[in-house]
Amino acid sequence: MRKISIHFHFCIVATLLFPFSCFAQNENIPAGKAYARCIVDTLASPYMGGRGYIDNGNKRAADYLTAQFKNLGLLPFDTSYRQKFSYPVNTYPTAYIVSVNGDVTEPGADYIIIPSTPTTKGNYPVVKLDRTILTDSTKLKGFFAHDYSQTFLLMDDSGATDKKEKELWQSIEVSPAEGGSNPFKARGIIVLCDKLTEETSQTVGNYALINVLRKSPFRYAKSISIDVRNKLIKSFPTQNIIGYIKGNIQPDSFIVFTAHYDHLGKMGSIYFPGANDNASGVAMLLNLAKYYSQHKDSLRYSIAFMAFSGEEIALLGSKYYTENPLFPLSHIRFLVNMDIMGTGDEGITVVNGTIYKSAFDDLVDINNEDHLLPLIKPRGETANSDHYFFYKNHVPSIFIYTMGGIKAYHDIYDRRETLPLTKFDEVFKLLRQFTSDINQRKF
Repeated sequence: MRKISIHFHFCIVATLLFPFSCFAQNENIPAGKAYARCIVDTLASPYMGGRGYIDNGNKRAADYLTAQFKNLGLLPFDTSYRQKFSYPVNTYPTAYIVSVNGDVTEPGADYIIIPSTPTTKGNYPVVKLDRTILTDSTKLKGFFAHDYSQTFLLMDDSGATDKKEKELWQSIEVSPAEGGSNPFKARGIIVLCDKLTEETSQTVGNYALINVLRKSPFRYAKSISIDVRNKLIKSFPTQNIIGYIKGNIQPDSFIVFTAHYDHLGKMGSIYFPGANDNASGVAMLLNLAKYYSQHKDSLRYSIAFMAFSGEEIALLGSKYYTENPLFPLSHIRFLVNMDIMGTGDEGITVVNGTIYKSAFDDLVDINNEDHLLPLIKPRGETANSDHYFFYKNHVPSIFIYTMGGIKAYHDIYDRRETLPLTKFDEVFKLLRQFTSDINQRKF
């Protein structure tokens, strides 16, 4: 424990002093948890600013990955590791202030601004809509009769247990970025939540939307003072980072490992570190790249390593790649996408595990033989990460994520300091043996 602690704090200091260090030039650090820890410490550091759209966070992460790829000896498919593209995104580059009943609240801890929110400034009364109104047709009709154009509405669904009632709440609480509307035409909507989970938006709505913790001061709000200023970037420049190791027998066929490096970035004075989501997945990607750069002779096929941007905003990086592949998608023998690799106390889930049954069974066989993880759980098709557009383009692909441990996700608490990497080495070993089985054409 002491040795790990010293190493951890040294990584923190090294990251602050030399943001791209992470022992990048030290070939004596073996692939595994120690190397992963430094990668996570770097990517989830304040310097990277959540690897998003403000203060060059996304570019800094891309520069770091480019340096890592070069140091590991990966080959670019062209003259550069970078595949450039762009997309629109709504941002909040300056600090914002929200006060309730005259008291300043804490962004990230008490509330989050949902990023479809337009520039909003002023003092507004708050009117509560709770289930005593929502479930009473007469009261609800009277509620709708009022003008809320200069009012914030507080949606309080506390006590809702009936399925139909919950669906009714969801129908009016949904974000404009997800196709939601504002039937009350209110200046803003405050939604009580049990957990704050941030998102992204490519568009700007016509009302402010704030998610707040159920136990925060917002629950008793009578008035709100708000100063939030958005900036829509119509064409945010970004890039996928891609390299490969050449195989020895069939170099035109590829095993592909993918992980997204982008996260939610900064919003005003706070940032979302994204240690588990997905600095941990990038750490696994780089560990595999490091391992196979030192074991090239074992490779029948080439191995490509793809670090995608834009995953947090509709999987845009992987979508762009599948529309602009650097080699034919039909040349991919198998693809493994890695996201949320930082725990594993309860094992892993394999998305598409029910579809690519032979591959899933191979993972289970490896695990049973080596006793690595408590569970390997299959899951069906779902569009929840960067494997999806490959799968839709008929590429055999799975997505692996770890289960158990910390619950921080899309919030300010997904930090490097608390990410345990519990089963990192075990998942790393599982993937190496799985790769070996692909090379040996076992399935």
